[in-house]
Amino acid sequence: MNGALDIVTAVLLIAGGLFCVVGGIGLHRFSEFYQRTHAASVTDTAGAGLMLLGLMFQGGLSMVTLKLVLVLAFLFFSSPAIAHALVKAAHGHGLALELDDPGRDGDAAG
Repeated sequence: MNGALDIVTAVLLIAGGLFCVVGGIGLHRFSEFYQRTHAASVTDTAGAGLMLLGLMFQGGLSMVTLKLVLVLAFLFFSSPAIAHALVKAAHGHGLALELDDPGRDGDAAG
């Protein structure tokens, strides 16, 4: 049973790490503020959430797990709210949203 628990923990930690790496690549590839904010908030929530879940499995039923649950709950509530506040402030200060031009790629619009 301990081996299966270690495998589940390893899978969750690796998946969380991959989310963080892919999100970091997205931060460098995206050129616009709004796209970067989306990549950062998804990376923060998904990557750290999976890692915390893996640590919870490894911790068992203890005070450490309870503290990790509280950190995870705070993360799930604060990360989207912070991303929303950043985007709203940027939009309020006039940062324009760069929309793709459908005719730019040669595709017929409509």
